[in-house]
Amino acid sequence: MSYSHKVRLSDIAEKLNVSIVTVSKAISDKEGVSDELREKIKEMASQMGYRQKSRLALRAGENSTGNIGIVIPSHFFERSTSFYWTMYNALSRELLANGFYAIMEQLSSKDEFDLVIPHVIQDKKVDGVILLGQTSAGYAHYFARQYKQFIFLDFYTGEEDTDAVLTDNFFSEYKMVQYLISQGHRDIRYVGNFNATTSITDRFMGFMKAMLENGLPVSVDDIINDRNAKGLYEPICLPEKMPTAFVCNCDETAVKLIEVLREHGYEVPRDVSVVGFDNFVSGGAVDPPLTTVAIDPAAIARAAVELLVRKITGQPYTHGQTVIGGSLIIRDSVRRIQPN
Repeated sequence: MSYSHKVRLSDIAEKLNVSIVTVSKAISDKEGVSDELREKIKEMASQMGYRQKSRLALRAGENSTGNIGIVIPSHFFERSTSFYWTMYNALSRELLANGFYAIMEQLSSKDEFDLVIPHVIQDKKVDGVILLGQTSAGYAHYFARQYKQFIFLDFYTGEEDTDAVLTDNFFSEYKMVQYLISQGHRDIRYVGNFNATTSITDRFMGFMKAMLENGLPVSVDDIINDRNAKGLYEPICLPEKMPTAFVCNCDETAVKLIEVLREHGYEVPRDVSVVGFDNFVSGGAVDPPLTTVAIDPAAIARAAVELLVRKITGQPYTHGQTVIGGSLIIRDSVRRIQPN
């Protein structure tokens, strides 16, 4: 028999003609119920599709749903990148390991503009929310004022009372540029939009630090755009004076840049070197295999879930930003050159 509504303890009790207290004790393996009746109650609960809350979900409160919302701005699904699907899958697995189920909701551009709180919150379907991917500053500020049981993932705001889990964008990009410089490159350009996301901003700041430390010229005005301020991709325009290397804010941009370079007669790395960030294009999926920064989705998911679960269950946690390091993956898209 199937049950279309959420199965409650009272439903099971009614089917077996026992008290709700008896059902609760049996399912929770507490004393006061015979082994035979306990098995009978558990079997009926399974047949009816009853889902027992985990201990952590129970700590979230009497009205806990056992669900966590993962809210992702819809414009991140308007392009081919697998980053947000990969992160969603990693979060879903980690939540399940902690006794919670994931419910994904796409935040439409209209709802973001109109400052609409996600429907999973309005309908009380979740105990907390992971907001994955950059929203507008106005929306992030409004959301943080209206709802407290959340964390930001892959971006942050300047407000002190918010929690976020991030890749170490600054230091990871700094290491990448230091690697390029060690390979003889001095004329290096950055590809991205400084105002699109906090991740790109921090990556450029790491780029800038490495350039300045090595006495190399760098300016925000020299950034080559790959997208608009809302994060939507735009055609990449090559500069009149070509550098020896391009540092791209993500692998997807690096792949697009390599295509543009080929269209203009340049080969990577023979004529120019290209590096990416995030390692979401497998080594053999682009020719040549791309040198990049690898992030660890599983580690990010573990940190995010632990932080949010501690927050919603009232356990102590470290407030503010949690930063997960990245690592360089050296492949074949960089050529060692002799500096002039």
